[in-house]
Amino acid sequence: MNLLLDTCAIIFLGIDDPCISITTRRLIREAEQIYVSPISTAELACLQDRGRIELPVHWKPWFRNAIEANGWDVKPITLEIMEESYSLPGSFHSDPADRILTATARCEDLVLLTTDRKLLDYPHLQARW
Repeated sequence: MNLLLDTCAIIFLGIDDPCISITTRRLIREAEQIYVSPISTAELACLQDRGRIELPVHWKPWFRNAIEANGWDVKPITLEIMEESYSLPGSFHSDPADRILTATARCEDLVLLTTDRKLLDYPHLQARW
């Protein structure tokens, strides 16, 4: 199984938060490949700028270090992903980052690792936590 991390998952894994369940840790350990999306940089920047997260350093080197230290790959945002993000089936909320993450997981056949209940409950997405 290949995983795509949403921004909260990146943060929790990057700081090795103790709230990460045994099940989630097993999914990460058993994943063939783990990906992140560039849209998470925008979310990290906004969260840190607004004081909603506290990282030991600026978000940019923190994110780069998390990618490198964990062996995650960056999955580019393509035209196909952008088209899919605004063509999602069923009812979906308006958050652009969630749309891009969902579309990326759908287009690339990835399981989205997320704490977001809206994404976990979306029936047209493989999502876990």
